[in-house]
Amino acid sequence: MAIVAPSLLAANFLKLEEECKMVNESEADWLHFDVMDGRFVPNISFGPMVLEFVKKVIKRPVDVHLMIVEPEKFAEEFKKAGADFLTVHIEACPNLHYNITQIKSLGMKAGVSFNPHTPVSDLSEILHELHHVCMMSVNPGYGGQKFIPHTLEKIKQLRKMIDDRGLKTLIQIDGGVTLENASSIMEAGAHVLVAGNTVFRATDPREVIKKLKSY
Repeated sequence: MAIVAPSLLAANFLKLEEECKMVNESEADWLHFDVMDGRFVPNISFGPMVLEFVKKVIKRPVDVHLMIVEPEKFAEEFKKAGADFLTVHIEACPNLHYNITQIKSLGMKAGVSFNPHTPVSDLSEILHELHHVCMMSVNPGYGGQKFIPHTLEKIKQLRKMIDDRGLKTLIQIDGGVTLENASSIMEAGAHVLVAGNTVFRATDPREVIKKLKSY
């Protein structure tokens, strides 16, 4: 059964409290919180202040996905704001082991994300330190993009690497997840489905989350 993490980036920000309550009342497992700085990716989203308000309402663990350069400068701030999981990009972290150690020392579960062009093998030396890997199935920066089909092969590669080592690291897929491709994603070996538009733009978001959970 899939772990489902609705992505707040696609929510209606005029009704943010209502959107968070919908997640609470649904079968969702986590809330995905995308942070963009306009430097690592060509977009700007939101930061710790928004997370502080979200945490007043949300009853699910919040997975903060930092699509930013120099994430070590903000790790403590996001912990104070209420992050439960903190994910950094391998492409933005020349000293990745330091970043992961810092996140864990602050009491958060650590994740690493990587872009579509980055090979799975780049995770080899850090995989055992991670709670989860966030595999980007679109180019990061904007919601509503189409799933990159080759991602399915990369999921299989990563799952084999995890299983061969006897690890419990979770594979999270972020980008273009729909009711039509969720089954294939899970069959390839993923554990966590991040879904933005698929959930928040649906007529019945709770029902969509329920269907995603069933895969």
